[in-house]
Order: sequence, then structure tokens, then C-alpha cells
Amino acid sequence: MEFVCLALLGILTGSISALFGIGGGMIIVPFMLYLHHLLPDFNFSTHEAVGISVMQMIFSSVFGTAINIFQKKNLCLDSAIFLGIGGFIGAAFSGIVLMYIAEKHLALTFLCVSLFTFYKFIFSVKKKPNNVVLTKWQQRGILIVIGTLTGVFAISLGIGGGVMLVPLLMHYLGFDTKKIVPLSLFFIMCAALSGTLSFIRHDVVTKDVLYVGFLLGSFSLIGVVIGTRLIDNIKAHIHHGILVVIYLASILATLNKVLGYYGII
Repeated sequence: MEFVCLALLGILTGSISALFGIGGGMIIVPFMLYLHHLLPDFNFSTHEAVGISVMQMIFSSVFGTAINIFQKKNLCLDSAIFLGIGGFIGAAFSGIVLMYIAEKHLALTFLCVSLFTFYKFIFSVKKKPNNVVLTKWQQRGILIVIGTLTGVFAISLGIGGGVMLVPLLMHYLGFDTKKIVPLSLFFIMCAALSGTLSFIRHDVVTKDVLYVGFLLGSFSLIGVVIGTRLIDNIKAHIHHGILVVIYLASILATLNKVLGYYGII
């Protein structure tokens, strides 16, 4: 029962990520907080839910990056390497961050980021990237700084960091979204690997967390394949409506937990 449930969740997460372009953390973190109602042996804290989310990101990001490099050939390796270095450095501190942030504060921060992401989705106005002129080494330095800052905050919350990377890379480096998307996947691959190692080193994750993260990540690859095949068959207004429902379900589930943590309900 446990294996089947986690396998199905992994496939669902991968499908939704591929279909709607949102990180698995938006689904996995809230779901893990309620999983004990379905599987009593899996009663995870917010910290452990973040650990599971980050570990499963490794699988989908490696898979996506491989496709970008060998099939689509749309990844700028020079930019990716320096952004990835920054992500690896920043995420290395995520285990320390989780050690000092109380569970209720972590859940509240995750809720705030979810609300901000939802707001950007509903009211976003497409902006053109800035026209930026930099030397190669200035660009590389900025990539490392952006990667480091994003790695610390995004991985500590169990999210990929795309919502932070897009505006930063557009504003400071003048990158367009077509260039940013494959860069984000490469960043997530580096940051998620570093974050998982940091969580293990600082005892944030347990054997159960590693087991669940591995299963979700493995089966999410099946979901990614399914999602990429379904995306062309869904009409735009239906696609938008389903995504709104997913966001709201995630936000309401997290809000309920936050209110409980703070003793409001």
C-alpha cells in the first residue's frame, strides 16, 4: 500500500510539473504534511517534507537537463556552470538554516512564497528582459551570487527556485525566459544535490525521508514523460483553470497547517 501510494504520487507530481511548469515542492510539501492520515507510519514534519521535496527534485532535474543538453540543445553551458556553482554553494547552507528555523515559521514562510507565486501567476505582466552589457567575468560573478542566494532560500523551503531566478536573471543579466528555463533546471540539479547532502550532514532527514524521496523522484520521471505527451492535448483555458485549482489546494492545505501550528485553530 505504501509503495503504491508513493509511486502514484510521484507519477502525479512529475505529470503536473511537466504539464504546468511548477516545481514538485508546491505539491509534495503540503501532501507530506497530511500523508499520515493515509499512511500512519509516515508522519513527517515540515523540515522532513522539505527534505523529501528537495531529494525528488534531483531526479526530475537531471532528467530534464539531459534532455536539454542532448535532445533540445538549448542549454548555455557556460552560464549554467556558474549558476550551478552558486546554487551548490548556497544550498550547502540549507541544512543549517533548517536547524535554526522552527517548524511553524518554516511552514509560514512556505505559505508566503506560495501566495506570492500564485499572485504572480494570476496578475503577471510579461516583461521584456533588460538590455545589460557586461564582461564575461562580470556575468559569471553575478550568476554565482544569484545562484548562491537563491540556493539558500529556495532549497530551505523545498522549492526549485524558478520563481526567484526568472526576475533576477532578467533584470541583472538581461536573459530571456527561453534561456532561463533550461538554466533553472540545471541550477535545481546542482542545488538539490547539495541541499540533500546538507540535510543528511545536519540530520534533517531520516532513512524514511530518503526512502520516500527516492521513490517519489524515481516515479516522477514516468510522470514527466506522461505530462509532456498530454500538454499538447489540453486547451489553454482548461490548463489555466486546473493550475488555479492546484495552487489554491496547496495554499489552503498549508494555511490549515500554519493555523494549527500557531494555535489559531
